[in-house]
Amino acid sequence: MMGICEDRVVIVTGAGRGLGRAYALELARQGAAVVVNDLGVGNHGEAAEAGLNPAEQVVADITAGGGRAIANGEDVGDWDAGKRIVEAALDSFGALHAVVNNAGFVRDRMFVSATPQEWDAMMRVHLRGHFCTTRHAVDHWRAEAKAGREVAARIVNTTSGAGLQGSMGQSAYSAAKAGIAGLTLVQAAELARYGITANAIAPQARTRMTEEAFGAAMSRKDGDFDLYAPENTAPLIAWLCSARSGDVTGEVFELLGGRLSLARGWADGPCRDRGRRWQAEEIGAAVAALTAEKPAAKPVYGQ
Repeated sequence: MMGICEDRVVIVTGAGRGLGRAYALELARQGAAVVVNDLGVGNHGEAAEAGLNPAEQVVADITAGGGRAIANGEDVGDWDAGKRIVEAALDSFGALHAVVNNAGFVRDRMFVSATPQEWDAMMRVHLRGHFCTTRHAVDHWRAEAKAGREVAARIVNTTSGAGLQGSMGQSAYSAAKAGIAGLTLVQAAELARYGITANAIAPQARTRMTEEAFGAAMSRKDGDFDLYAPENTAPLIAWLCSARSGDVTGEVFELLGGRLSLARGWADGPCRDRGRRWQAEEIGAAVAALTAEKPAAKPVYGQ
């Protein structure tokens, strides 16, 4: 039986371990040719580890199963490297259909202890990392559309519950992930005319990053079902990268185990309209009434 991504070509960044590895393996199982991008760095973005690059190991696993894949060690936060990642897909497989932006690392710090260097590093790998490769991919897809060729392209971004509701001790990470959710909405609105969809996922899975932050909580099982296994998220990624998802764009998906949901995002809440300029002494009572009417928000993680 053919997979749902047969003859599709997909770039997966940060695909050497954890979620990215699970995505690459599932995409290959579904018939996609995969560019397995990974720098091989440590959990906090420290220097590459010695030995076989994890991207090369994932490629070996894919090819051993009869799939098609190449390893790529480019830095997703580098503009020129992003172009080379796209070129690697086109040169090796002759096409590109989807980019899964998964690469990232964490440098947890309470806001009062955060440094500019740590802040910039987080914005570079997450926000800029979501920009560089995808921007070059969009250039290719837009040129294809303008040449009259049909485009069914997919952008899959990675946000987080930390970005959707905040997480104590992760101000930079939360800010970057919130920015990615906003970026996804803009991409979906701007790029639909070219045949490009953009969606984001907020996975809840056991990875090097989450194990460090949440420890034993990420080992919980529901009977024999491993709720936090990275492989639980992979089928959603494969479907979003497939031609079947063309009518879905601008959405943020959350997934825990077998529970799939859509995030509601920001929406207009209760209001008061005076029909004139507010007086400063009137604001307090109005805000108290509005907050009393507003539905309770999800609490900030760790609160």
